[in-house]
Amino acid sequence: MRDLLRHLEAVGFAAVPRHLGEDAAGRDVFGYIPGEVPAKFRYFGDDQVAEAARLLRGFHEATRGSALAGASPVVCHHDAGPNNTVFQSGRPVAFIDFDYAAPGEALVDLAYMGWSWCISSRPDRGPPAIQAAQLGCLVDAYGLDTAGRQGFVAAIIQRQAANMALWQQRLAHFDGPPTPLAKIQEVIDWSEREMRFTVANAALFSGAL
Repeated sequence: MRDLLRHLEAVGFAAVPRHLGEDAAGRDVFGYIPGEVPAKFRYFGDDQVAEAARLLRGFHEATRGSALAGASPVVCHHDAGPNNTVFQSGRPVAFIDFDYAAPGEALVDLAYMGWSWCISSRPDRGPPAIQAAQLGCLVDAYGLDTAGRQGFVAAIIQRQAANMALWQQRLAHFDGPPTPLAKIQEVIDWSEREMRFTVANAALFSGAL
């Protein structure tokens, strides 16, 4: 993580915390970005979704071709949901929590953003048609190419399946805290429910891209 944050600082990408070195105990010290971080996924407006997509594109471009990306196109955040985004005056301004950052495909990262920012089976998140329109805002703001748009909804479904598989593995090897057993099962059930919802509306979502 420290190498990634140092690289981003060196190339001038400001929408992340700065790595400030280590304290006397050898612990990493990071700069503070003022603002608010949503505790849960919820509805966000089109302008907020678009700004988050532009931030992600900037992050990807700042790592493209770097040694950190290795043989992959970019470094992915892999968890760029609103719960890992700092907002100032309602506007997304920075990403935090790079524990899962690793080389990867930009489409995979954007697919998770599409899921966590735009898609939800909860009735209070609006009808599928509105969610589809927000996916369109997301990919437009990111600047996703034609090939990426054609595979975007499939990538969201794959990301949901991967999330479910990850938590199923944790359930199978459960050995106590930090995550309670009930919470693990809740995440598995949620991922499966969201995947079913996305599959059911895949044609509508794809048509909006």
